[in-house]
Amino acid sequence: MFGHRSDGHLVSDIDPIVALTPYIMPMRCDAQVMSDYKIDFEKLARYIVAKADEGYKITFMEIVIAAYIRVVSQIPEVNRFVSNKRLYARNELAVSFALLQNTSTGRIAENTTKCLFDPSDTIYDVADRISETVERCRREEADNSTMKVAKLLLRPIWANSVVGLARFLDRYGIMPRYILNASPFHTSLFVTNLASIGLPAVNHHIYNFGTCSQFVSIGSVERTMTTDAKGNAVRKRLLPLGLVCDERIAEGAMYAKMLALWVRLLNDPEQLETPPAKVFYDEGHEYHLAPPKKRMGKTTGAAVQA
Repeated sequence: MFGHRSDGHLVSDIDPIVALTPYIMPMRCDAQVMSDYKIDFEKLARYIVAKADEGYKITFMEIVIAAYIRVVSQIPEVNRFVSNKRLYARNELAVSFALLQNTSTGRIAENTTKCLFDPSDTIYDVADRISETVERCRREEADNSTMKVAKLLLRPIWANSVVGLARFLDRYGIMPRYILNASPFHTSLFVTNLASIGLPAVNHHIYNFGTCSQFVSIGSVERTMTTDAKGNAVRKRLLPLGLVCDERIAEGAMYAKMLALWVRLLNDPEQLETPPAKVFYDEGHEYHLAPPKKRMGKTTGAAVQA
């Protein structure tokens, strides 16, 4: 309350125009900026195969997330959010995603989870953290905090009352920490891997509820014709990404810098194998996580579905 939140720090050094935009566009759906990117699928596929030969199982989604983690380590301003028309620097680096659970009945069951990262994480650290989270949540009997809260709200009368109360508490920064930890909507980035269910990339909306400022979807591989350096026609496979951002959290130039670095890392994932030379924090507010657990000395990434 009064600018204090358990999940973020009120930004003090803010451009006047950026500070004004939440009053002009009070909801995230007002401020959505959508863009599409095509990443060289062949480069990523060759990288994943090479890592598999070394004993590391890495997925496309893990590369996308690892690149985002590296971007935040260098441009921490993009890990901000707007709440109650005020701008906050997030005090953690979290990514939410949905995954399909294994069931004995053959029915499709979905679980949504959130994974925390350290800005100094490498691609191997990211894969380990995601693997731990997926293994815990994919079991048929798994009930993470998100699912437990969801099951409590199956009755409409409870859902309306509790969600209304949650919106009020969140607006004034007094939401219980347990709810913040359980909510996949209170996150730095939300990822959906639509390629795993055969769908194209979409520009998925960001949610008015919560604090998520970016949403990225990974679509099915696209085949196209292009020309090489000699002007010859060649076939090429591209990995499409649909990105939606809340324009209120940063200037356009900052977003341009973020997207340029993100795309560059996706086209050269070897850069993600070592920690960044230096990690930058938004207005000096540091956050750290313990290193992830290593499995047999090598990463054993798990395929994550939409």
